[in-house]
Amino acid sequence: MPRIAVAQTCSNDNIPENLKLASALIAKAAAKGASAVFLPECFALMQTSRKQLRDCAESHGDGLIQETMSEAAKHHKVTVFAGTLPIRSTDSKRVFNSSLVYDSDGRELARYDKVHLFDVHLSNGERYLESAYTMPGSKIVTLDCCLGKVGLTVCYDIRFPEIYRQLVKQEVQIFVVPSAFSSQTGPAHWHTLLRARAIENFCYVIASAQEGAHSSGRKTYGHSVVVDPWGKVVAEKQTGEGLLIAEIDLKKVKQARKQIPSLEHRRPFS
Repeated sequence: MPRIAVAQTCSNDNIPENLKLASALIAKAAAKGASAVFLPECFALMQTSRKQLRDCAESHGDGLIQETMSEAAKHHKVTVFAGTLPIRSTDSKRVFNSSLVYDSDGRELARYDKVHLFDVHLSNGERYLESAYTMPGSKIVTLDCCLGKVGLTVCYDIRFPEIYRQLVKQEVQIFVVPSAFSSQTGPAHWHTLLRARAIENFCYVIASAQEGAHSSGRKTYGHSVVVDPWGKVVAEKQTGEGLLIAEIDLKKVKQARKQIPSLEHRRPFS
């Protein structure tokens, strides 16, 4: 069974510092025998202003963040799921929040631009308007890698079950959900949403997360987890930076779908 490493970080607005940590975690994961490493949303930059985000955004295929992740994947011979990073768009005021994947030769396997954007006003006064500085994606993305058939999503996507149902129609076995989940909503919703998406589709869910108080003033929940196709949390890192290690057994996907073939029982309705 392939072994994976899921990273949890408390990223700040210093890209070289964040990349140093990410590279160290990838090296540690490889030393522990992981064939794939998962980084959280905003792993390279948790910006303190919209201007900083725009200024630090990279052109697709070029830039320090992408070069560092490609080189780390190649050097350590692992597949790197590079959380999310800012990629320039045609809109001068907005960037894509993009998840990139690199194979063990350092080649880009896939790019997913976050579709659902976090525009909320929480009861504690926290307000987020991600659409003001982020361009939404419009396509689902799947890929075949060393683990199996994977579907890419990001954080707020987890509240929209239809995107996961579309992914599973493409025979996906594993959902990836790099996140920077709010410390307020996390205790109430994080585990429930991740487990629900796993159970509904009988898929593994791999969720790498930000955790702690960031230089921007934002606080994130952490609790990076791996959920199996039966909805069981098989590995979790609740707090602090570091790695959790888990194994992926795709036979569990097949067994769960055979026991309860609900994916075959879907019917049209109006």
